[in-house]
Amino acid sequence: MDVLVVDIAATLAIFIFSLIINKSSVYDPYWSVAPPVIAIFLVRQFPQGNQIRQFFILALVLFWSIRLTANWYRGWQGIRHQDWRYTSIAQKTGNWYWPVSLLGIHLMPTIFVFLGCLPLWYSLSSTEIFGVYDIIAAMFTFTAILTEWIADEQLIRFRKGNMENSFIRTGIWSYSRHPNYLGEICFWGGLFLFVISSNSLISLTGYWTAIGLVSMIILFKFISIPLMEKRNIGSKTGYVEYINQVPALFPHFSAGKK
Repeated sequence: MDVLVVDIAATLAIFIFSLIINKSSVYDPYWSVAPPVIAIFLVRQFPQGNQIRQFFILALVLFWSIRLTANWYRGWQGIRHQDWRYTSIAQKTGNWYWPVSLLGIHLMPTIFVFLGCLPLWYSLSSTEIFGVYDIIAAMFTFTAILTEWIADEQLIRFRKGNMENSFIRTGIWSYSRHPNYLGEICFWGGLFLFVISSNSLISLTGYWTAIGLVSMIILFKFISIPLMEKRNIGSKTGYVEYINQVPALFPHFSAGKK
């Protein structure tokens, strides 16, 4: 509850600043900054936790945070920059934009990230011996971050040499329409895997924190992806054909061959 209260307080402070400069994108980097702060706080709260497991989890969360923050910074156009999604929401909501911004653009992502971090409470406090399941969880989480990294790098290189109304469908993007979102979902899934490795074989303590992973799936599958798809269908020629050939998230063997 202490973490949640501080998390919401920080979000409200960011919202006030967003209101002052009339730009909601001020919130964007907070998504990637909050989890390592939470992880470090929990490590300090649980000095009795298995230090090897704590090291791996903290290293992975920091790796994820640095990569995501750096990727955000490369696309940052200054403090007055506004994400196209927020501009679209503003056009649709009119005078109700700022209440919507508070609830949907600021508080909702904060709550989703908080839920996604719930597994850290159990895994970082666990005294269970670091074992093979931890190694599997670490490899899975690292692969998820690497997937995001590759997807973003390919997208950045593609955008440098192509027209605005074109879209990438090569490389990892020929197997998944949103490999960056797939990697993000798997990252949060990896954090939950550490809960499984942190429990004894007869204990199911902490399994309820899978609600964080479920929340992330809902966020990307039913909110972020439909919003991106709707925009791409209306602005990018051939995108409907791309939808018919390549799955939104999880690749299948036929994808990439057409």
